[in-house]
Amino acid sequence: MIQVNLDFADEKFREVLRQEIEKAMGEVVRKNQLPPMLTRKELMEFLRISQTKASELLNRPDFPVFREAGVLIPTHRLMEWIDRNTRWLESNSNYFGKVI
Repeated sequence: MIQVNLDFADEKFREVLRQEIEKAMGEVVRKNQLPPMLTRKELMEFLRISQTKASELLNRPDFPVFREAGVLIPTHRLMEWIDRNTRWLESNSNYFGKVI
């Protein structure tokens, strides 16, 4: 049997480990960041919906869409809209009664 002893107190090892963790976390954050405005295609990818469902959403009067520059969806308004339209949250908590 081979026994390997790593000295975790070794500053070089700790520095390399810290750098690798920061690098990995940075990649995760970059992959999961959304732009301030979503295109129709980005909306479909984000919500994992079809073109038909995207059309339904974009034509709802309460759905946040900015049409002055094409069809763009403000990300922060989308998140608010999702919060307001999540049935489970509304029926199982007092969240919106407290906030509004």
